[in-house]
Amino acid sequence: MEIVEIKKNESEFSGLLREIQSCPERLYCLGNVELLKEKKVLAVVGSRKISEYGKRIIKKLIPELTKAGFVIVSGMAFGVDAEVHRVCIESGGKAIVVLASGVDVISPMGNKWIYEKILNNNGLIVSELESGVRPTRESFLPRNRIISGLSLGVLVIEAGRRSGTLATAARAAQQGREVMVVPGRVTDINSGGVNWLLKNGASLVENVDDVLTAVL
Repeated sequence: MEIVEIKKNESEFSGLLREIQSCPERLYCLGNVELLKEKKVLAVVGSRKISEYGKRIIKKLIPELTKAGFVIVSGMAFGVDAEVHRVCIESGGKAIVVLASGVDVISPMGNKWIYEKILNNNGLIVSELESGVRPTRESFLPRNRIISGLSLGVLVIEAGRRSGTLATAARAAQQGREVMVVPGRVTDINSGGVNWLLKNGASLVENVDDVLTAVL
């Protein structure tokens, strides 16, 4: 499969991403580049330490979101990201992965099966980094702005108070994107971040209609 470079002034580039102040000059793409033209795009992110509660929420919401026509964006990390991608593909949806490495560098390698499943099911892998570039600690925050920038909004499912997911939510808010949250149980370590977001103005999501109301 060929890696395609798409510059921000080209018609194939994401219109949503072009709106943000820190829009990348180009994207390197592997897979179905037509997904960049989609307007109903939603980022879904969360904790790397997913719970059974988180899995149930994903199993409930993601098939409904794909049925409603949303392309799902995430970062292919362990935990929530991986489960979101899996359920999205298995429910017949389309997925975009944004990597903090070159698109030909699978990261994390433990999620190689997701990477392959997405490409085999008409999905898309994107990055602003050139082929062969490996991820560094410094490459994740810039990657997060692309996840939110490609999307109408960011839906957070499980996040601790110190979770890196909050950085993606912050980026979304700076970009004028909707930040949505599935509330967590107050006894769970993965609820601190999501409940903090709710206290600070995020939209509460209990079902797909809540998402539709927030972003459409």
